[in-house]
Amino acid sequence: MAFWLPAAGVSLIAVGLVILALKRGAQAAAGIPADKREMRIYADQLREIERDRARGVVSEDEAERMRAETARRLLEADKQAQAEVKRSPAAARGVAIALALLMPVAALAFYWTHGAPLYRDQPIQQRFAEAAEMREARPAQADLQAAWQTSPERPVLPEIDPEYAALMEQLREAVADRPEDLQGNRLLASNEANVGNYAAAAEAWLRVIELQGARPEIADMLGLAEAMVQAAGGVVSPEAEVVLEQILQRDPRNGAARYYLGLSLGQTGRPDLTFRLWRGLLEDSAPDAPWVPVLRAELEGLAAVAGVRYTLPPLAAQGARGPSEGDIAAASDLSAAERQEMIGGMVEGLAQRLAAMGGPPEDWARLIDSLGVLGQTDRARAIWAEARMVFADQPQALTPIDDAAARLGFTE
Repeated sequence: MAFWLPAAGVSLIAVGLVILALKRGAQAAAGIPADKREMRIYADQLREIERDRARGVVSEDEAERMRAETARRLLEADKQAQAEVKRSPAAARGVAIALALLMPVAALAFYWTHGAPLYRDQPIQQRFAEAAEMREARPAQADLQAAWQTSPERPVLPEIDPEYAALMEQLREAVADRPEDLQGNRLLASNEANVGNYAAAAEAWLRVIELQGARPEIADMLGLAEAMVQAAGGVVSPEAEVVLEQILQRDPRNGAARYYLGLSLGQTGRPDLTFRLWRGLLEDSAPDAPWVPVLRAELEGLAAVAGVRYTLPPLAAQGARGPSEGDIAAASDLSAAERQEMIGGMVEGLAQRLAAMGGPPEDWARLIDSLGVLGQTDRARAIWAEARMVFADQPQALTPIDDAAARLGFTE
C-alpha cells in the first residue's frame, strides 16, 4: 500500500498535467491565428472602401457592391473560425481521454513485467535488522545434519566398489581400536568424505583437530569446515562459521574459508556483503582456483543486489594485485615474501572482520585508505558504498569514512 498510493497519485498528476496542456493548446488553437489575420484584412478593406468613396475614387453603387462582397467574405471567415473552435476541444478531449486511460495502464504493465509487483516494502535498515535476526536464529550443525538426512533434495549416493567398501570397514575398525592415531583419523576423515559420508567425515576431522591440541593444521581445519557444510546440505552453520573464522585469523587470505564465509553471509540475508567478500576473493584468486567458476557466475547478480556497478575482470587479470612500491619500501626490513604477507594479511584480515562482524567507522575508513595505498581503488570504492549503507542512519559516523574516500578522489 505504501507503494501503490504514491504511484496512483503520480499517475493522476501526470494525466492531469497532460489534460491541462491539451486544454491550453485547444484554447490557443481556437483563436485560429490565420483566420484572425484574414478577418483583419477584410476589416481593413471595408475601411479602405469608405475612404475611397469619401475621396470620390469610387461611386456610391460601386462602394456598396464592394462592401457587400467584403462583408460576405468576413462572415464566411468568422463562420469557419467558429467551426474550428467547436472541433478543437472535441479533438483535445478525445486525445486526453485516450491518454488518461492508456498512461496508467501502460505504466502498470511495464511495472508488472519489469518490476517487483506485490513485493513488500523493505527499507534498508529493516533488511539489515531481519538479516541479523536470521543470523542469530540459524539452526545448529546437528539440526541441519538431521534435516539434510531426510531431505528429498539430498542426492542418492552412488554405490561404492565392494572392495573399497571392505577397506573402509577395516579402516573404521582400525581407528576405533586406535583412537589416538592422528594419521589414521586423518585418513578416515578423507575417505569418509570421498564416499559422501560427510557427517562421519566431520566427526573424524574434529578428532584430528582435537589430537593436535591448541594449534591444529589449517588444512585439517578446512577439511572440518567443508565436511560440516556438506553434511548440512551446503548450509554454513554457526559451528562451521566459527571454524572458518579461526582459519582466517591465522590465514586471512585463505581462499576456501573466504568463499564459505561469503556463502554464509548470503544465506543469512546479506548478499551485499557476500558480493564484497567474493569480489576481493576473485581479484586475489588464480584463474584455476576451484571457487572461481562459482564466483564468476554469481558476482554480477550479487552486484545488482548490492546496488554496485560491476564488470567481471578478465581471467588473466585475477590474482595479479599486490601492495604498492611505497608499501614495500615502508617494510624494508622484511623479505619480499614477508612484506607481501604482512600487508595483504593486515588488509584482508580487517576486511574479513568488518564483513563478518562490522566495526566502528574509523576501521572502515582505515580499510578504504589501505586499499587505496595498495592500488585497489575499485574495491575501495565498493567498500565506501557499503560503509555508507551500514551507517546510513548515523550521519556523524560517515565523516571519517567520507574523508577517506575523498582522499582517493571519490565523489558521489
